[in-house]
Amino acid sequence: MRRVAGEMAERADRLRREVVALVVLVLVVDGLFIGGYFAAGVARAPGAVKLGYAAVWTLATMGVVLRGLTRIRAIRAGPER
Repeated sequence: MRRVAGEMAERADRLRREVVALVVLVLVVDGLFIGGYFAAGVARAPGAVKLGYAAVWTLATMGVVLRGLTRIRAIRAGPER
């Protein structure tokens, strides 16, 4: 019984770490892109450049989120049976 409780606590700790890592990584990506937006002068660029920048930003964020959610799902699913 204690072994099961220990495994559940370990899984909860891993899950918590992954969620925190996901949030931090999304904030880092957003921070980098917001900084880049102003540093590169995208605000004064034509509409197509702004749209392209937003698309790259969205894809980068989506990549980070999909990676994080895949890892979280794997932890929640537990060991292979």
